[in-house]
Amino acid sequence: MKIRVRYFASLREALGADENIDMPEAGTVAELRNLLLALGGRHAEVLARGRAVRTALNQTLCDEATALSEGDEVAFFPPVTGG
Repeated sequence: MKIRVRYFASLREALGADENIDMPEAGTVAELRNLLLALGGRHAEVLARGRAVRTALNQTLCDEATALSEGDEVAFFPPVTGG
């Protein structure tokens, strides 16, 4: 299952360009994040559990329990505040 992964703000600075990820089967945003963590290196550092990372599925905020489908777009970004 192919998923488009996008990074924004400081995550994009750390990880660079967006990615297309092949997941072995349908899963959740949490499973996608685990797959990215398993890549190690900068992915493991920037997306580490315990770090504040927000997610959006197809441009709508979501939590990590959200199910994924073929062709979805998942965005990872740091929390933001307005002023």
